[in-house]
Amino acid sequence: MNEPTTADQDRRVVTESGVAARVAAIVEPAIADLGYRLVRVRVTGQNGCTVQIMAERPDGTMNVEGCEAVSQAVSPALDVDDPIQVAYHLEVSSPGIDRPLVRPSDFARWAGHLAKIETDEPVLGRKRFRGILRGVSGDAALLSRDDAKSEEERDVAIPMTAIGEARLVLTDALVTESLRRGKSGLPPEMPPAEEIASPKTGKGKSLGPRPGKQARPVSQNDNEEE
Repeated sequence: MNEPTTADQDRRVVTESGVAARVAAIVEPAIADLGYRLVRVRVTGQNGCTVQIMAERPDGTMNVEGCEAVSQAVSPALDVDDPIQVAYHLEVSSPGIDRPLVRPSDFARWAGHLAKIETDEPVLGRKRFRGILRGVSGDAALLSRDDAKSEEERDVAIPMTAIGEARLVLTDALVTESLRRGKSGLPPEMPPAEEIASPKTGKGKSLGPRPGKQARPVSQNDNEEE
């Protein structure tokens, strides 16, 4: 079996569907041109309609200036392609400490930490898993389940093509490690996701940043789809 290449490790394998997928296809090249990586796109009913874009540098860092740069880059692209036909708010943020896991490199980088994984189809008879990440093997994420019953397999290999949602669970150990890696200068109780919000209206026309709107830290759990 061929070993996965760096490009394979950095390719998003947990992706969006529907309108969010169309938004992702539009904004990902613009984000890449700036030297950032797309993490996730969510389209929710918050504030009428909110388009949330999570992005980061290849080393996993992100700051307010980066959010502003990404917001300015993706807004024109969304105006031209107009994937959303209603007024919406655009939010650009970092992934936060309890981040989504979307690339093979994410599962490898955060091995040893607690994660939740949901699959789109049953794997070993279930679709929800929780446990300690053990890295990757080929095209599968390795997990040592902490919720396994005595008769169930504890160490599992979950095909990444079957994963619909995966993210880290906020723990003291994760906060400590994130701070050690320089991901945040924020207190442990405040996951670092700087948000830049830009209202949009009609056919994707930008109204620019809200008057007085400041970048603020938000949890990765904010703006989750209902």
